[in-house]
Amino acid sequence: MDVPLSPRVKAGGVVVLVLVGLGCAVLVSALGDHGASVSVPSTASPAVAASGATIFVHILGAVSRPGLYELRDGDRAVDAVAAAGGFVEGADQSQLNLARLLVDGEQIVVPVVGETPAAAPGTTAGGLVNLNTADAATLDTLPRVGPAMAARIIDWREANGPFTSVDDLLNVSGIGTKTFDGLKDLITV
Repeated sequence: MDVPLSPRVKAGGVVVLVLVGLGCAVLVSALGDHGASVSVPSTASPAVAASGATIFVHILGAVSRPGLYELRDGDRAVDAVAAAGGFVEGADQSQLNLARLLVDGEQIVVPVVGETPAAAPGTTAGGLVNLNTADAATLDTLPRVGPAMAARIIDWREANGPFTSVDDLLNVSGIGTKTFDGLKDLITV
């Protein structure tokens, strides 16, 4: 039995269909030509986004458009991948922490599956972080070292010259014995 629909119900149905169509178009656009992951909006806090501070990140490897990108302070690795057009087929997405906060001047290399990722700047072949050559992003990979602590380590290094031993790390503001004990086996000079 056919039930006649009111003009109001018909209009509501058309609106729903249009919205579903727009959602599909946005999804297809986000996937791009290479089946890239759907980009996630920036997670920068409103205060950071409002500040407009600019950082530059160089992303290369298995992304659609490798290059240097201007992003916002507070953006994450997922934002750099999205700016570069997403991952290409075969990208080893497990090698990149998409939630990691970006720092100005860093380079992100996205390897393909089976490729050994390049060592981060300031690390040794054994994976130890060199306090004298590591950049902020590499220092940030250490436990209990975030962007602020990484900046203090670099500031100390610039003010006092190279670290002569790992024990010099205790001279950095905010590094106590407990933090140092968790780091000493992961660092070198």
